[in-house]
Amino acid sequence: MIEVYTDAACSGEPGLSAAGIVIKHQQTIHEYQYFLGTWTNHEAEFLAIIRALEICQEQFPGEILSIRSDSKVAVDTMENNFTKNVKFSPLFERIQLLQQAFPYVFYKWIPDKQNKNADRLARKCLQKTQNPDQR
Repeated sequence: MIEVYTDAACSGEPGLSAAGIVIKHQQTIHEYQYFLGTWTNHEAEFLAIIRALEICQEQFPGEILSIRSDSKVAVDTMENNFTKNVKFSPLFERIQLLQQAFPYVFYKWIPDKQNKNADRLARKCLQKTQNPDQR
């Protein structure tokens, strides 16, 4: 089973946003960060999961995934397999489609302190986007 940690950082609500993703596969840790554009924080959390699933589909096809996020909204939506929020619907549907490439995808809510690496990556990416001269 692969452990996938996702987080999003936003500057404003909505505002510029970025995703941080940490994937633990066997003894190796893979780190990714992506600028997402302008979204609300909750939307960015769903987009972080989407990007993580896309990475896993490319690099770890057919594996069992355990996706961990500190976003209660995203995890509850995926665990309940339902959303009433029209803004989340297309993101939810995209996740459902991507999940089909894997035998099992589990979602687990984790506290912020257990998601520090994904948070660090998202914040770093957002900071680089806002201040391109900082390296």
